[in-house]
Amino acid sequence: MAELSGRTALVTGGSRGIGRAVARRLAADGALVAVHFGRDEQAAHRTTTEIEQDGGRAFPVRADLGEHRGVDDLVAAVRAGLAERTGAERLDVLVSNAGFSATFFEATTPEVFDRVLAVNARAPFFLAQQALPLMGPGGRIVSVSSLATRVVGGDVAYSMAKAAVDAMSRSLAHLVGERGITVNAVAPGPVDTDLTAGERAEEPELRQALIDMTALGRIGAPRDVADVVAFLASDDARWVTGQVLELSGGMFLGLPPAFTH
Repeated sequence: MAELSGRTALVTGGSRGIGRAVARRLAADGALVAVHFGRDEQAAHRTTTEIEQDGGRAFPVRADLGEHRGVDDLVAAVRAGLAERTGAERLDVLVSNAGFSATFFEATTPEVFDRVLAVNARAPFFLAQQALPLMGPGGRIVSVSSLATRVVGGDVAYSMAKAAVDAMSRSLAHLVGERGITVNAVAPGPVDTDLTAGERAEEPELRQALIDMTALGRIGAPRDVADVVAFLASDDARWVTGQVLELSGGMFLGLPPAFTH
């Protein structure tokens, strides 16, 4: 595992799914982790309890990143939590994972569009803006993008928002590189979480189709994403910046092998 002892991290959307796996992995690597949640306080406390039971350190922080004050509220809570536990407000790792998909193009209302962009694109932008003054050399910003920026789907607003995250990561990496801070994004394909696994179980034909279109022959797990995020957060990734790493098991690389023989 990577060595993050003495470092601090914020994981947005850290109470469930991919965010939960990321928070647990960073804590296992030694970081003090602020676990952000929007609504599900019980899930956040479960995650922090699990981290503490495993010997790690974590604390929950609440904010609605769809609201204009959401980022301000979150950063204020994180700074207070870090100061209380470490005596300083230094943040070493920011993982912008919080997000949600909208709906099909025809059903997307202006209100839904605005919230999708707010949570998936605006929040990572302003979180990075406010986190950078708390970071020193070796700081890490990792944003969770999506395979949806490469593979066309029906959720146009979500794809637009995640494409903005990719562009931000490259531009910001160039801007802050001289400070010794790296900025990258990861772009997962389909991942089984506590929410999506149940939905896919009800559609076995769709699930199998996704597997058939994936070179490694399975749907991803939250750990598959968390391990790569942990690498990017570590000193091992000191020479990696401005990159968008696709984490899809090789999805849509070509026709299934049955059609190529």
